[in-house]
Amino acid sequence: MLKFWKKKPAEKEAGQSASTTQAAADVPPAELAPLPEVAVTAPSAAVGDDFETAALAPSETAVDAAAAPAKRSWRERLAGNVFSRSLSSLFVRNPKLDDDLLDELETTLITADVGIEASTELVENLRKRMHKREFADAPALLAALRQSLVSMLKPVEQPLDVTRHKPCVVLVVGINGAGKTTTIGKLARRWRDEGHAVMLAAGDTFRAAAVEQLKTWGERNQVPVISQGQDADAASVIFDALQAARSRGADVLIADTAGRLHTQGGLMDELGKIARVLKKIDADAPHEVLMVIDGTTGQNAINQVRQFRQIVGVTGLVVTKLDGTAKGGVMFALAREFGLPIRFVGLGETATDLRSFDAEAFVDGLLPSNLGVAASGS
Repeated sequence: MLKFWKKKPAEKEAGQSASTTQAAADVPPAELAPLPEVAVTAPSAAVGDDFETAALAPSETAVDAAAAPAKRSWRERLAGNVFSRSLSSLFVRNPKLDDDLLDELETTLITADVGIEASTELVENLRKRMHKREFADAPALLAALRQSLVSMLKPVEQPLDVTRHKPCVVLVVGINGAGKTTTIGKLARRWRDEGHAVMLAAGDTFRAAAVEQLKTWGERNQVPVISQGQDADAASVIFDALQAARSRGADVLIADTAGRLHTQGGLMDELGKIARVLKKIDADAPHEVLMVIDGTTGQNAINQVRQFRQIVGVTGLVVTKLDGTAKGGVMFALAREFGLPIRFVGLGETATDLRSFDAEAFVDGLLPSNLGVAASGS
């Protein structure tokens, strides 16, 4: 059995089981299946992620910290992003300030998944200013583009505060392959390092090995995982976990859920059931519904968010895999369409590459650095 955290000893399993059984008895059978005994376990070997290659080698946290490379800047992480490469190529290839440059810029923005309406609006505004001779050269136009892009993203730059409730229940949702379980592991590491007592709920009971994978993350991050095994009722598992988190005084409970397509009605309804069951314990739970989005998905992410938001009330976004081949422009499309807070972005595979969203650093990481535009890039 894992120790919960060093400040207080773990409660006896018998007492926890009795408390959970009594609480579960108050839940109508139609809503919640009977709860088995709480399982707080961790495997002895790492389990690979079916969809995302993450750093899951069975090394200890202390070794990870000692061996980890220096934190790379946003610009270094986004250098391979399609949006970044396309903009750099455009301004190097066509540094002359004219309508042709703006036409190519509009095509670049649309191709990078910024969206047709947003791209047209951005470029037409720049065109009007260019015709008024507000820009002396291409770097001046690029600076104006930077300002416009930052303005689009600044309103959704809203960090997640997990101290507003205790325990703060964070329900993590998304489609298959977006990187939910890996994101949960990184969040657990982040919040544990900040001094919070974290627990995990293995609510993905549908995918083979998902429970074992989450236990591996729990072992590596030294946080307990509440589970009931594959094919258990997901709402029951997460209900059970919230009971345990409350009894143990946890600060944060992160609940995994099965990946599902937004077109799968039955599985989407399951998310609604999870939310209803949690409210039987805490009327405000879940306190945050984080939707994990694959940054390479493109405009299809808009439909995904729209459907998940209707079913389970998404309150924040995590956009993963923004390094590499991601187009990046979907960030602007999401901000324009929904205005939902972008809590975190994934810029690589290590725990430190899951970062709180910074609008200026993100935009500066996408823009060319060789045309005299000031960039934070940190």
